[in-house]
Amino acid sequence: MAVIVLNHSMVKHKLTNIRRKETTTKDFYQNVNEIAGLMAYEISRDFPLKDVEIETPICKTIQKELAAEIVIVPILRAGLGMVDGIRDMIPTAKVGFIGMYRDEKTLMPHEYFAKFPDTMLKDNAVVLVVDPMLATGGSAVAAIDNLKKRGAKNIRFVCLVAAPEGVKTLEAAHPDIDIYCATVDEKLNEVGYIVPGLGDCGDRLFGTK
Repeated sequence: MAVIVLNHSMVKHKLTNIRRKETTTKDFYQNVNEIAGLMAYEISRDFPLKDVEIETPICKTIQKELAAEIVIVPILRAGLGMVDGIRDMIPTAKVGFIGMYRDEKTLMPHEYFAKFPDTMLKDNAVVLVVDPMLATGGSAVAAIDNLKKRGAKNIRFVCLVAAPEGVKTLEAAHPDIDIYCATVDEKLNEVGYIVPGLGDCGDRLFGTK
């Protein structure tokens, strides 16, 4: 397992924008998508390629194109805020969905919705599980558990802000999964929010609070 922190000036700048409590819903949503797009460039750096013969205005030539099926799987609902930014960079990507809720008594995450493209099960598929926050890690672990049970193989987890506790939890459960993030913050507070974090990402994305 690797934790890849994207140390890019524009990512840091836009991350500061979404941390500000006065940032509007419109600007928050826009910046989340823009960060996801910037991250997609790095995440896709080692995607497999294949040779193809094409004809330019000058001559025939052998060039490269993507050999992998790319599937984006947002964890509902906050993960939706990252999908368009990644698809702007990888417009051929397919999108699946997985919804998780936390049992109030056991605090364990449970799946309530799942729908995936058939391409997710191809041998060459790369599955990007996206959720802006990796806090306790419970939802990420449960989502990846369920994807593996369905046959997904090459999975990467993509988030904006990670807590050390969430990284540790995901590493323990799925040591084969690489984590891509914009930053690893200080810690979780007593109610499970990332510090300094950016608050409830779902509420801020969709204006529900």
